[in-house]
Amino acid sequence: MNIGFLGLGKLGLPVSLAVEDKGHNIFGYDISKQTIEDIKNRKIRYREEWVDKYLPKTKLQINSIGNLVKNSEIIFVPIQTPHDPQYEGITRIPKKRIDFDYSYLKSGIKELSQEIEKNGEDKVVIIISTVLPGTIRTQIKPLLGKHTKLCYNPFFIAMGSTIRDFLYPEFILFGVDDEHAATKAQNFYKTICDSPFYKTTIENAELIKVSYNTMISTKISFVNTIMEACHKLPNTNVDDVTNALKMANRRLISDAYLTGGMGDGGGCHPRDNIALSHLSQKLDLSHDWFEDIMMQRENQSEWLANLIIENSENRQINILGKTFKPETNLILGSPALLLENILKEKQKKVYSWDPYVDENYDNVCDNLNWTNNDIKHVFFIGTKHPDFIKFNYPKNSIIIDPFRYIYNVKDSKIIRIGDNTNK
Repeated sequence: MNIGFLGLGKLGLPVSLAVEDKGHNIFGYDISKQTIEDIKNRKIRYREEWVDKYLPKTKLQINSIGNLVKNSEIIFVPIQTPHDPQYEGITRIPKKRIDFDYSYLKSGIKELSQEIEKNGEDKVVIIISTVLPGTIRTQIKPLLGKHTKLCYNPFFIAMGSTIRDFLYPEFILFGVDDEHAATKAQNFYKTICDSPFYKTTIENAELIKVSYNTMISTKISFVNTIMEACHKLPNTNVDDVTNALKMANRRLISDAYLTGGMGDGGGCHPRDNIALSHLSQKLDLSHDWFEDIMMQRENQSEWLANLIIENSENRQINILGKTFKPETNLILGSPALLLENILKEKQKKVYSWDPYVDENYDNVCDNLNWTNNDIKHVFFIGTKHPDFIKFNYPKNSIIIDPFRYIYNVKDSKIIRIGDNTNK
Protein backbone atom coordinates (compact mmCIF):
# COMPACT_ATOMS: atom_id res chain seq x y z
CA MET A 1 0.00 0.00 0.00
CA ASN A 2 0.98 3.64 -0.36
CA ILE A 3 1.08 5.19 3.10
CA GLY A 4 1.51 8.89 3.83
CA PHE A 5 2.70 10.75 6.92
CA LEU A 6 1.80 14.38 7.55
CA GLY A 7 4.61 15.04 10.03
CA LEU A 8 8.05 13.42 10.10
CA GLY A 9 9.24 14.25 13.61
CA LYS A 10 10.15 11.96 16.50
CA LEU A 11 6.97 9.93 15.98
CA GLY A 12 6.20 10.20 12.27
CA LEU A 13 9.62 9.36 10.85
CA PRO A 14 10.36 6.22 12.94
CA VAL A 15 6.87 4.85 12.28
CA SER A 16 7.15 5.55 8.55
CA LEU A 17 10.44 3.63 8.46
CA ALA A 18 8.82 0.70 10.27
CA VAL A 19 5.92 0.73 7.79
CA GLU A 20 8.34 0.79 4.86
CA ASP A 21 10.21 -2.19 6.28
CA LYS A 22 6.96 -4.15 6.07
CA GLY A 23 6.87 -3.65 2.30
CA HIS A 24 4.80 -0.50 1.91
CA ASN A 25 5.65 2.63 -0.07
CA ILE A 26 5.90 5.69 2.16
CA PHE A 27 5.36 9.35 1.42
CA GLY A 28 5.86 12.22 3.82
CA TYR A 29 5.71 15.94 4.46
CA ASP A 30 6.83 18.17 7.30
CA ILE A 31 6.68 21.94 7.75
CA SER A 32 10.17 21.95 9.30
CA LYS A 33 12.87 22.55 6.71
CA GLN A 34 15.46 21.34 9.20
CA THR A 35 13.64 18.01 9.63
CA ILE A 36 13.41 17.50 5.87
CA GLU A 37 17.08 18.39 5.42
CA ASP A 38 18.11 15.97 8.16
CA ILE A 39 16.15 13.14 6.54
CA LYS A 40 17.69 13.86 3.14
CA ASN A 41 21.12 13.73 4.80
CA ARG A 42 20.14 10.46 6.52
CA LYS A 43 20.61 11.76 10.05
CA ILE A 44 18.44 12.67 13.03
CA ARG A 45 19.14 14.80 16.09
CA TYR A 46 17.66 12.43 18.67
CA ARG A 47 18.40 8.88 19.78
CA GLU A 48 16.03 6.22 18.46
CA GLU A 49 16.52 2.46 18.59
CA TRP A 50 16.81 0.73 15.19
CA VAL A 51 16.66 3.95 13.17
CA ASP A 52 20.26 3.46 12.02
CA LYS A 53 19.15 0.19 10.46
CA TYR A 54 16.30 1.70 8.46
CA LEU A 55 17.14 5.34 7.71
CA PRO A 56 20.18 4.80 5.43
CA LYS A 57 18.20 2.61 3.03
CA THR A 58 14.82 4.36 3.08
CA LYS A 59 13.10 5.34 -0.14
CA LEU A 60 10.81 7.78 1.67
CA GLN A 61 9.49 10.33 -0.78
CA ILE A 62 9.11 13.80 0.74
CA ASN A 63 6.38 15.65 -1.12
CA SER A 64 4.16 18.67 -0.99
CA ILE A 65 0.86 18.09 0.77
CA GLY A 66 -0.81 17.93 -2.63
CA ASN A 67 1.44 15.12 -3.84
CA LEU A 68 1.18 13.40 -0.44
CA VAL A 69 -2.62 13.29 -0.85
CA LYS A 70 -2.44 12.19 -4.48
CA ASN A 71 -0.05 9.30 -3.80
CA SER A 72 -1.34 7.96 -0.46
CA GLU A 73 -4.17 5.52 0.27
CA ILE A 74 -3.92 6.04 4.03
CA ILE A 75 -2.51 9.20 5.61
CA PHE A 76 -1.29 9.16 9.21
CA VAL A 77 -1.24 12.48 11.07
CA PRO A 78 1.30 12.49 13.95
CA ILE A 79 1.22 16.26 14.49
CA GLN A 80 2.19 17.46 17.95
CA THR A 81 -0.34 18.66 20.52
CA PRO A 82 2.06 20.24 23.02
CA HIS A 83 1.50 21.78 26.39
CA ASP A 84 2.84 25.16 27.42
CA PRO A 85 6.54 24.66 28.40
CA GLN A 86 5.72 25.48 32.02
CA TYR A 87 3.73 22.22 32.14
CA GLU A 88 6.47 19.96 30.76
CA GLY A 89 7.42 18.66 34.19
CA ILE A 90 10.89 20.14 34.63
CA THR A 91 9.70 23.02 36.84
CA ARG A 92 7.05 23.34 39.53
CA ILE A 93 3.51 23.07 38.23
CA PRO A 94 1.50 26.30 37.95
CA LYS A 95 -1.79 26.34 39.83
CA LYS A 96 -3.86 26.76 36.69
CA ARG A 97 -4.72 23.62 34.66
CA ILE A 98 -4.99 23.82 30.88
CA ASP A 99 -5.73 21.61 27.88
CA PHE A 100 -3.25 20.64 25.16
CA ASP A 101 -2.47 23.12 22.39
CA TYR A 102 -4.37 21.90 19.33
CA SER A 103 -3.40 24.75 17.02
CA TYR A 104 -0.75 22.77 15.12
CA LEU A 105 -3.05 19.78 14.66
CA LYS A 106 -5.99 21.91 13.54
CA SER A 107 -3.86 23.84 11.08
CA GLY A 108 -2.38 20.69 9.58
CA ILE A 109 -5.72 18.86 9.38
CA LYS A 110 -7.42 21.86 7.78
CA GLU A 111 -4.76 22.13 5.08
CA LEU A 112 -4.77 18.37 4.53
CA SER A 113 -8.55 18.20 4.17
CA GLN A 114 -8.54 21.09 1.69
CA GLU A 115 -6.03 19.24 -0.47
CA ILE A 116 -8.12 16.07 -0.25
CA GLU A 117 -11.17 18.01 -1.48
CA LYS A 118 -9.12 19.41 -4.38
CA ASN A 119 -8.04 15.88 -5.24
CA GLY A 120 -11.69 14.80 -5.31
CA GLU A 121 -11.22 11.25 -3.96
CA ASP A 122 -11.98 9.71 -0.59
CA LYS A 123 -8.87 9.34 1.59
CA VAL A 124 -8.47 7.56 4.91
CA VAL A 125 -6.94 9.97 7.45
CA ILE A 126 -5.72 8.53 10.75
CA ILE A 127 -4.93 10.98 13.55
CA ILE A 128 -2.30 9.74 16.01
CA SER A 129 -1.96 12.86 18.16
CA THR A 130 -2.87 12.77 21.86
CA VAL A 131 -6.03 14.76 22.65
CA LEU A 132 -8.56 14.98 25.46
CA PRO A 133 -11.96 13.26 25.05
CA GLY A 134 -14.33 15.23 22.83
CA THR A 135 -11.60 17.06 20.92
CA ILE A 136 -11.84 15.16 17.62
CA ARG A 137 -15.61 15.57 17.36
CA THR A 138 -15.80 19.21 18.43
CA GLN A 139 -12.57 20.72 17.10
CA ILE A 140 -11.32 18.49 14.28
CA LYS A 141 -14.37 17.09 12.46
CA PRO A 142 -15.78 20.55 11.68
CA LEU A 143 -12.61 21.22 9.66
CA LEU A 144 -13.08 18.20 7.38
CA GLY A 145 -14.52 17.97 3.91
CA LYS A 146 -16.71 15.13 2.64
CA HIS A 147 -13.79 13.16 1.16
CA THR A 148 -11.80 12.96 4.42
CA LYS A 149 -12.61 9.63 6.07
CA LEU A 150 -11.43 9.99 9.64
CA CYS A 151 -10.12 7.54 12.23
CA TYR A 152 -8.34 8.03 15.54
CA ASN A 153 -5.41 5.70 16.26
CA PRO A 154 -3.12 6.94 19.06
CA PHE A 155 0.01 4.84 19.57
CA PHE A 156 1.38 3.47 22.83
CA ILE A 157 5.03 4.17 22.19
CA ALA A 158 7.93 5.51 24.20
CA MET A 159 10.33 8.03 22.73
CA GLY A 160 13.56 6.30 21.88
CA SER A 161 11.90 2.95 21.18
CA THR A 162 9.20 4.10 18.75
CA ILE A 163 9.92 1.58 15.99
CA ARG A 164 9.96 -1.40 18.33
CA ASP A 165 6.83 -0.27 20.16
CA PHE A 166 4.95 0.31 16.90
CA LEU A 167 5.89 -3.06 15.45
CA TYR A 168 5.14 -4.99 18.65
CA PRO A 169 2.23 -3.26 20.39
CA GLU A 170 0.17 -4.80 23.19
CA PHE A 171 -2.91 -3.89 21.17
CA ILE A 172 -3.94 -1.44 18.44
CA LEU A 173 -6.38 1.18 19.70
CA PHE A 174 -8.71 2.36 16.98
CA GLY A 175 -11.42 5.00 17.29
CA VAL A 176 -13.94 4.55 14.48
CA ASP A 177 -15.80 7.34 12.73
CA ASP A 178 -16.09 5.69 9.32
CA GLU A 179 -16.49 1.88 9.10
CA HIS A 180 -15.02 1.62 5.58
CA ALA A 181 -11.94 3.55 6.68
CA ALA A 182 -11.59 1.35 9.77
CA THR A 183 -11.76 -1.82 7.66
CA LYS A 184 -9.07 -0.53 5.33
CA ALA A 185 -6.89 0.42 8.28
CA GLN A 186 -7.41 -2.97 9.91
CA ASN A 187 -6.31 -4.73 6.72
CA PHE A 188 -3.22 -2.52 6.68
CA TYR A 189 -2.37 -3.43 10.27
CA LYS A 190 -2.56 -7.14 9.44
CA THR A 191 0.62 -6.55 7.43
CA ILE A 192 2.35 -4.94 10.42
CA CYS A 193 1.66 -7.22 13.40
CA ASP A 194 -0.78 -9.74 14.85
CA SER A 195 -1.71 -7.71 17.94
CA PRO A 196 -5.41 -7.35 18.85
CA PHE A 197 -7.25 -4.61 16.94
CA TYR A 198 -9.49 -2.83 19.47
CA LYS A 199 -12.28 -0.88 17.75
CA THR A 200 -14.29 1.60 19.76
CA THR A 201 -15.78 5.09 19.59
CA ILE A 202 -13.59 8.13 18.97
CA GLU A 203 -14.31 9.42 22.47
CA ASN A 204 -13.45 6.08 24.09
CA ALA A 205 -10.17 5.97 22.18
CA GLU A 206 -9.31 9.50 23.27
CA LEU A 207 -9.92 8.59 26.91
CA ILE A 208 -8.14 5.22 26.70
CA LYS A 209 -4.98 6.87 25.36
CA VAL A 210 -4.61 9.42 28.16
CA SER A 211 -5.80 6.92 30.77
CA TYR A 212 -3.09 4.49 29.69
CA ASN A 213 -0.37 7.08 30.18
CA THR A 214 -1.69 8.27 33.51
CA MET A 215 -2.03 4.70 34.75
CA ILE A 216 1.73 4.40 34.26
CA SER A 217 2.19 7.66 36.15
CA THR A 218 -0.01 6.30 38.94
CA LYS A 219 2.15 3.21 39.32
CA ILE A 220 5.33 5.28 39.35
CA SER A 221 3.91 7.71 41.91
CA PHE A 222 2.71 4.86 44.11
CA VAL A 223 5.96 2.91 44.08
CA ASN A 224 8.08 6.02 44.64
CA THR A 225 6.01 6.77 47.73
CA ILE A 226 6.79 3.24 48.93
CA MET A 227 10.46 3.92 48.19
CA GLU A 228 10.42 7.01 50.40
CA ALA A 229 8.72 5.03 53.17
CA CYS A 230 11.41 2.34 52.93
CA HIS A 231 14.09 5.01 53.18
CA LYS A 232 12.61 6.06 56.51
CA LEU A 233 11.55 2.68 57.94
CA PRO A 234 14.18 0.42 59.57
CA ASN A 235 15.06 -2.91 57.96
CA THR A 236 13.10 -2.30 54.76
CA ASN A 237 14.13 -2.39 51.10
CA VAL A 238 11.88 -1.10 48.35
CA ASP A 239 13.11 -3.69 45.84
CA ASP A 240 12.23 -6.53 48.20
CA VAL A 241 8.77 -4.99 48.61
CA THR A 242 8.14 -4.44 44.91
CA ASN A 243 9.57 -7.82 43.91
CA ALA A 244 6.78 -9.37 45.98
CA LEU A 245 4.14 -7.06 44.47
CA LYS A 246 5.31 -7.99 40.98
CA MET A 247 4.42 -11.60 41.68
CA ALA A 248 0.76 -10.65 42.13
CA ASN A 249 0.02 -10.81 38.42
CA ARG A 250 -3.67 -11.67 38.82
CA ARG A 251 -4.70 -8.55 40.71
CA LEU A 252 -1.90 -6.03 40.12
CA ILE A 253 -1.73 -6.62 36.34
CA SER A 254 2.01 -6.44 35.56
CA ASP A 255 5.41 -5.63 37.02
CA ALA A 256 6.13 -2.83 34.56
CA TYR A 257 6.86 0.59 36.13
CA LEU A 258 6.83 -0.94 39.59
CA THR A 259 10.44 -0.23 40.61
CA GLY A 260 11.33 2.71 42.83
CA GLY A 261 13.33 5.52 41.23
CA MET A 262 12.76 8.95 39.74
CA GLY A 263 9.38 10.34 38.72
CA ASP A 264 7.93 9.82 35.27
CA GLY A 265 8.99 11.98 32.37
CA GLY A 266 9.01 12.34 28.62
CA GLY A 267 6.70 14.11 26.23
CA CYS A 268 3.52 12.34 27.36
CA HIS A 269 3.20 11.48 31.03
CA PRO A 270 3.60 14.79 32.89
CA ARG A 271 1.55 16.71 30.33
CA ASP A 272 -1.19 14.06 30.09
CA ASN A 273 -1.68 14.19 33.85
CA ILE A 274 -2.00 17.96 33.68
CA ALA A 275 -4.49 17.74 30.82
CA LEU A 276 -6.61 15.18 32.66
CA SER A 277 -6.50 17.35 35.77
CA HIS A 278 -7.85 20.15 33.56
CA LEU A 279 -10.60 17.81 32.31
CA SER A 280 -11.35 16.67 35.87
CA GLN A 281 -11.95 20.25 36.95
CA LYS A 282 -13.94 21.01 33.81
CA LEU A 283 -16.22 18.03 34.47
CA ASP A 284 -16.38 18.86 38.20
CA LEU A 285 -15.36 15.33 39.19
CA SER A 286 -15.69 14.48 42.87
CA HIS A 287 -11.91 14.11 43.20
CA ASP A 288 -9.03 15.24 40.97
CA TRP A 289 -6.88 12.11 41.06
CA PHE A 290 -4.55 13.40 38.35
CA GLU A 291 -3.63 16.43 40.44
CA ASP A 292 -2.52 14.06 43.19
CA ILE A 293 -0.28 12.14 40.80
CA MET A 294 1.52 15.28 39.66
CA MET A 295 1.85 16.70 43.15
CA GLN A 296 3.38 13.41 44.36
CA ARG A 297 5.96 13.71 41.60
CA GLU A 298 6.74 17.30 42.55
CA ASN A 299 6.75 16.62 46.29
CA GLN A 300 9.05 13.63 45.85
CA SER A 301 11.46 15.80 43.86
CA GLU A 302 11.47 18.35 46.68
CA TRP A 303 12.13 15.58 49.23
CA LEU A 304 15.07 14.40 47.11
CA ALA A 305 16.34 17.98 46.92
CA ASN A 306 16.23 18.25 50.71
CA LEU A 307 17.99 14.90 51.04
CA ILE A 308 20.77 16.19 48.80
CA ILE A 309 21.04 19.39 50.83
CA GLU A 310 21.23 17.41 54.08
CA ASN A 311 24.24 15.54 52.71
CA SER A 312 25.95 18.45 50.95
CA GLU A 313 27.42 20.51 53.78
CA ASN A 314 30.78 21.82 52.52
CA ARG A 315 30.28 19.79 49.37
CA GLN A 316 29.64 20.59 45.72
CA ILE A 317 26.27 19.34 44.47
CA ASN A 318 26.39 17.34 41.22
CA ILE A 319 23.54 15.69 39.32
CA LEU A 320 24.52 12.92 36.93
CA GLY A 321 22.00 12.60 34.12
CA LYS A 322 19.56 14.99 32.47
CA THR A 323 17.43 12.73 30.30
CA PHE A 324 14.11 11.25 31.38
CA LYS A 325 15.25 7.66 30.76
CA PRO A 326 18.54 5.79 30.23
CA GLU A 327 20.61 5.75 27.06
CA THR A 328 18.72 8.49 25.26
CA ASN A 329 19.38 12.20 24.72
CA LEU A 330 15.74 13.23 25.25
CA ILE A 331 15.27 15.65 28.15
CA LEU A 332 11.59 16.59 27.70
CA GLY A 333 9.79 16.31 31.03
CA SER A 334 12.90 15.01 32.77
CA PRO A 335 12.52 14.56 36.56
CA ALA A 336 16.29 15.09 36.86
CA LEU A 337 15.85 18.62 35.47
CA LEU A 338 12.93 19.24 37.81
CA LEU A 339 15.17 18.24 40.72
CA GLU A 340 17.93 20.55 39.50
CA ASN A 341 15.49 23.46 39.17
CA ILE A 342 14.12 22.90 42.68
CA LEU A 343 17.65 22.90 44.08
CA LYS A 344 18.37 26.16 42.28
CA GLU A 345 15.11 27.56 43.64
CA LYS A 346 16.53 26.79 47.09
CA GLN A 347 19.56 28.94 46.22
CA LYS A 348 21.91 25.98 45.72
CA LYS A 349 24.57 25.95 43.04
CA VAL A 350 24.23 22.76 41.02
CA TYR A 351 26.59 21.16 38.53
CA SER A 352 25.08 18.63 36.13
CA TRP A 353 26.33 16.44 33.32
CA ASP A 354 24.88 13.84 31.00
CA PRO A 355 27.06 11.73 28.66
CA TYR A 356 24.26 11.53 26.08
CA VAL A 357 23.50 15.26 26.06
CA ASP A 358 26.70 17.16 26.90
CA GLU A 359 30.34 17.10 25.85
CA ASN A 360 32.35 14.04 26.81
CA TYR A 361 33.85 13.56 30.26
CA ASP A 362 37.39 14.64 29.36
CA ASN A 363 36.17 17.98 27.99
CA VAL A 364 34.06 18.94 30.99
CA CYS A 365 35.85 17.32 33.93
CA ASP A 366 37.91 20.36 34.86
CA ASN A 367 34.98 22.75 34.42
CA LEU A 368 32.97 20.68 36.90
CA ASN A 369 35.79 20.71 39.48
CA TRP A 370 35.94 16.91 39.54
CA THR A 371 39.74 16.92 39.31
CA ASN A 372 40.14 19.42 42.15
CA ASN A 373 41.12 17.34 45.18
CA ASP A 374 40.42 20.25 47.53
CA ILE A 375 36.68 20.06 46.81
CA LYS A 376 34.40 17.40 48.26
CA HIS A 377 31.37 16.29 46.29
CA VAL A 378 27.90 14.85 46.58
CA PHE A 379 26.62 13.11 43.45
CA PHE A 380 22.95 12.40 42.78
CA ILE A 381 22.13 9.87 40.05
CA GLY A 382 19.37 11.61 38.10
CA THR A 383 19.20 9.16 35.19
CA LYS A 384 19.96 5.45 35.29
CA HIS A 385 22.61 5.55 32.59
CA PRO A 386 24.90 2.48 32.73
CA ASP A 387 27.82 4.90 32.33
CA PHE A 388 27.55 5.90 35.99
CA ILE A 389 28.28 2.40 37.32
CA LYS A 390 31.99 2.70 36.44
CA PHE A 391 32.08 6.48 36.64
CA ASN A 392 35.30 8.02 37.97
CA TYR A 393 33.91 9.44 41.21
CA PRO A 394 36.33 11.70 43.12
CA LYS A 395 37.57 10.30 46.41
CA ASN A 396 35.47 10.83 49.54
CA SER A 397 32.32 11.51 47.53
CA ILE A 398 28.77 10.91 48.72
CA ILE A 399 26.70 9.18 46.03
CA ILE A 400 22.91 9.29 46.32
CA ASP A 401 21.35 6.58 44.19
CA PRO A 402 17.54 6.42 43.80
CA PHE A 403 17.86 3.38 41.52
CA ARG A 404 20.04 1.30 43.89
CA TYR A 405 22.35 0.11 41.12
CA ILE A 406 25.65 1.68 42.22
CA TYR A 407 27.86 -0.62 44.32
CA ASN A 408 31.33 -0.65 45.82
CA VAL A 409 32.73 2.75 44.91
CA LYS A 410 36.11 2.92 46.59
CA ASP A 411 36.61 5.67 49.18
CA SER A 412 33.04 6.93 48.80
CA LYS A 413 29.75 6.63 50.68
CA ILE A 414 26.68 5.37 48.80
CA ILE A 415 23.16 6.27 49.93
CA ARG A 416 20.79 3.81 48.27
CA ILE A 417 17.37 5.45 48.45
CA GLY A 418 14.70 3.06 49.64
CA ASP A 419 17.20 0.51 51.02
CA ASN A 420 17.24 0.78 54.78
CA THR A 421 18.19 -2.82 55.56
CA ASN A 422 21.71 -1.91 56.72
CA LYS A 423 20.64 0.83 59.14
